[in-house]
Amino acid sequence: MKRSNGLTALIRLTIAVVALSGLISAFLLKKAPDYSGSGKVLLIICLVSILLLIFEAIVFNNLTKKNITRLATAISRKEKNSLMNFPAPAVIIDSKATILWYNKRFAIDILSAEEAYGVKISDVCNIDLQKVFVPQGDLVCVAKRFYEAKAVHSDAAKDPLALIYFNDVSDYIELKYETKQSQKSIIIINVDNLDDVMANIRESEKAHIIVEIEKLIENFVEGTTAVTKKTSSDRFYIFMEERHLAPKIEARFKILEEARKISVDNRTNITLSVGVGRGASSLAESEKLAKQALELCQGRGGDQAAVHEDGEFKFFGGVLSSSDKNNKVKVRMVAKAMLERITAFDRVLIMGHRYADLDAVGAATGLCCAIKPLVKEAYVVVDPVSNLSKPLIEYINENDITNYYITPQEGLEKLDFNTLLIVVDTHNPKLVESPEILQRAREVIVIDHHRRMVNAIEPTVMTYLESGASSASELVTDLVEYFGDKSKLSVHAAEALLSGIMLDTKNFVMRTGAGTFEAAAYLKRMGADSIAVKKLFANSIETYHQKSTIINSAEIYHKCAIAATTEQFSNIRIAASQAADDMLGISNVVASFVMYESNSIVNISARSLGAVNVQVIMESLGGGGHHTMAACQLKTDISSAEQMLKGAIDDYIRNNS
Repeated sequence: MKRSNGLTALIRLTIAVVALSGLISAFLLKKAPDYSGSGKVLLIICLVSILLLIFEAIVFNNLTKKNITRLATAISRKEKNSLMNFPAPAVIIDSKATILWYNKRFAIDILSAEEAYGVKISDVCNIDLQKVFVPQGDLVCVAKRFYEAKAVHSDAAKDPLALIYFNDVSDYIELKYETKQSQKSIIIINVDNLDDVMANIRESEKAHIIVEIEKLIENFVEGTTAVTKKTSSDRFYIFMEERHLAPKIEARFKILEEARKISVDNRTNITLSVGVGRGASSLAESEKLAKQALELCQGRGGDQAAVHEDGEFKFFGGVLSSSDKNNKVKVRMVAKAMLERITAFDRVLIMGHRYADLDAVGAATGLCCAIKPLVKEAYVVVDPVSNLSKPLIEYINENDITNYYITPQEGLEKLDFNTLLIVVDTHNPKLVESPEILQRAREVIVIDHHRRMVNAIEPTVMTYLESGASSASELVTDLVEYFGDKSKLSVHAAEALLSGIMLDTKNFVMRTGAGTFEAAAYLKRMGADSIAVKKLFANSIETYHQKSTIINSAEIYHKCAIAATTEQFSNIRIAASQAADDMLGISNVVASFVMYESNSIVNISARSLGAVNVQVIMESLGGGGHHTMAACQLKTDISSAEQMLKGAIDDYIRNNS
């Protein structure tokens, strides 16, 4: 094309030169004698050249236009035929998403009607017009087929158009779905109380219980492709595909409920702990996650399932309260190991949770008294202002010459490389008396009776967590018994431990097992005076009035007493806690909740008689605690907090009907 244009230009230039030369020659020969003949010839040549230039320009331009038009028509026809017969569905829409044109594949694969001209693209298929212009496109499902829809804009500034084409990725989506559905998960099922159940029954009854448990596992995997392996008398491994596991999770592990129906002498019910390792990249990782989930279930009292999913654990069940196993052999071994760690340090700091109650301070005081003869220094770290156990601290300071209590700031100053930290009555790092001390401590020991949380204090050299115990004071009492002759409780330290037990058991009514009374008996032998302990629970007349005001605001919701107050007073935490306890005495009330506001945060204290697991309800709101005693904090107002609480109660009833 470039060569042709150059030749044309050369011809034009030659003709122009001839015409110009003839014109100049005619002008120069004007005065010559023979001008009339030769001049006329030159003028004729000049005129002919000019006419040739004009003719060539007209003819060439017409031919060029015809060629361009013919070529443009051919290209337009090819483009149209190519789009019309394009193997993927394609559609052209205007700026208002109205269909202007579509090809044959679009009509066959996408359209359900005969024609769609002038119809909105959103009426034809469920497509996101914002996503189709990004490189990833939008995944569209039409007539049980999956398409990856992508679009490009036209260059026209006025009335721009867009071409959308659909790439069929159904095979890829189906393969991806099948891969996910066939992913293997490991389920570990452990019988929580098999040893206790088998202890006092006949051999024939033992065989019957074993058969019932194995039938339970067989029914759990019936209708699936799962493989079951019994690794011990009370533990089963199950390898199950995702397609069968998902319905089990959706049904909230009905095997837990079926297990409770297996009873011995109509007294003891079988309970299970189920740990599920899901979504791992390998079977080895799935087993690791399943073991972690199972450990969490057992630490929370059993009778529940835990599933590792999306980087966190989800819990199901937990209807029954933890059993008191009262394993003295285990206590002795823990006490021996703990004593070895304690005596390896010169200084020991003991602290509980923020706003420490009688159980936290009582357990810390008793443990501090027991280990003071074994180390150079031992102290209890407690905020002297923000705590709920001022009567106990004042009682110990007035009657015992030993200096037990220091502030968190003093604890930080005493903390060094040769200092051991012991945390009692909590294993939540966010709730400790001093997070700074916890963060800087070289080694940490945790003693707690609350159900295990996912985000526990880590790392620790030792964690003694028994959710079946009534209180942290009971656990400390059991340990102190095995500390040896060099360690001895004073009378006032024994009374501090007894006050903690009495607080968390509501004077030996709630969560009391055989071990609870044995611990109390030991403290009585150490000289604890129950009358002196009872005086520690005395309230001022103002606190009684505040408690009565809170109770008067109570309403009944699904057999749950809910009370709230917007008043601010110094003993609000004590009044709210005691009001929650007292409301359990209302007829037909199975749980109680008290809400109060402090520092723009709504605090909820929850109590139950055992039929309702308030820990599960509080956990759904971001809190935690024990089966019959829990709490949470919400950054909202009282009205919104009440609606959230009622919603959590509704969910609990729906999931544990």
